[in-house]
Amino acid sequence: MYDFLKDPRFKDIEPFESKIWLSSPTMHGNEQKWVDEAIRTNWVSTVGANINEVEKQIADYLNIPYAVGLSSGTAALHLAIRLAGERLYGAAKVGHGVLEGRKVFCSDMTFDATVNPVAYEGGEAVFIDTETDTWNMDPKALEKAFEIYPEVRLIVVAHLYGTPGKIDEIRRIADEHGALIVEDAAESLGATYHGVQTGMFGDYSIISFNGNKIITGSSGGMLLTKSKVDADKVRKWSTQSREDAPWYQHEELGYNYRMSNIIAGVVRGQIPYLEDHIAQKRAIYERYKEGLKDLPVRMNPIDFENSEPNYWLSCLLIDEDHMSPFVRGEKDQLWTSEKGKSSPGEILAAIAAFHAEGRPIWKPMHMQPIYRINPFITRSGSGRGISNAYISGQSAVDNGADIFRRGLCLPSDNKMSAEQQDRIIEIIHRCFE
Repeated sequence: MYDFLKDPRFKDIEPFESKIWLSSPTMHGNEQKWVDEAIRTNWVSTVGANINEVEKQIADYLNIPYAVGLSSGTAALHLAIRLAGERLYGAAKVGHGVLEGRKVFCSDMTFDATVNPVAYEGGEAVFIDTETDTWNMDPKALEKAFEIYPEVRLIVVAHLYGTPGKIDEIRRIADEHGALIVEDAAESLGATYHGVQTGMFGDYSIISFNGNKIITGSSGGMLLTKSKVDADKVRKWSTQSREDAPWYQHEELGYNYRMSNIIAGVVRGQIPYLEDHIAQKRAIYERYKEGLKDLPVRMNPIDFENSEPNYWLSCLLIDEDHMSPFVRGEKDQLWTSEKGKSSPGEILAAIAAFHAEGRPIWKPMHMQPIYRINPFITRSGSGRGISNAYISGQSAVDNGADIFRRGLCLPSDNKMSAEQQDRIIEIIHRCFE
């Protein structure tokens, strides 16, 4: 492994005394109050005042009638997709998914939790390429996908790194084709599109309180809906679908997905600080943008005309002409230094050597081994066969693969000081020397 601490370019830079994280939990003290209250009153199960209160507070904040607390954002996605599937196709037999054998259009550049629930329910994800304006699902590629697969009736769309996608265009296309939308707002709590909170645009939407999110419960998530019937159904499904009987009676498949009152206590203590966290994340983004403006890089794009992100993660994209040699295998990578150029591999390795955490951009789902036989649609049609060329920089069609190849997520922890961030910015500058 290359020793950056001995590289002459970095000779006057000191490693951080304590690690600078990508995005770690930020506790304020109130979390302990509500957790202790749950323990003191013995409400340490999947019922209690904390759950009731966080459901109410989140619903009020988002201006949506119902928010159902669940064990994770992934659990919320699973039940959202099951709701959508039953609404479209009817309930499935036990042992079969509601999407059995059916295709679903999905965001391509996202965490696999966005799309895995499609497989849980027996469906086949069709991945839609990314547009370059916001790094989210490309509406033009979605229109092409409906030309190829006009029978599809479900779209799963994520807002990447806290920046809303072009959700009005996606909604228009969905309505034209009679399709439902499951909106993955796991990364974008607090972000708005045309002044409306993300989480309000799907037929079913979800948020996450995972440990690295803008506010956290260490885990947990919520399903968001305008329907009381659907909210009640999710509460039932998430508690093993127990019927209203004196004994344990089960008439449909259920899950152990309900949020814990302990986790809800942490979330309850975090909610008052959501806007503070967003402001801190925005300051980080703006310091990076200013500090790196003289380099051949661009920050992750934001459509300020239509949206206000929550700035969850700050990312950068290296200009093609200033990419040094860099290749990735399935689990390893190789890079070399070249004057005036750099690569995600070099930058991430350099900041890691000084005890700061970054990470690659999400690897597009159509490039993941588990989904390599699934369809992938670009504006031009099927995108299969172009990704391998893109890895070596030979194609300009597969936007997601290009962003993955040239992009990286920067340390975005809201406890990072301006001085610490300046040091990270200086390390990035040295990578281009």
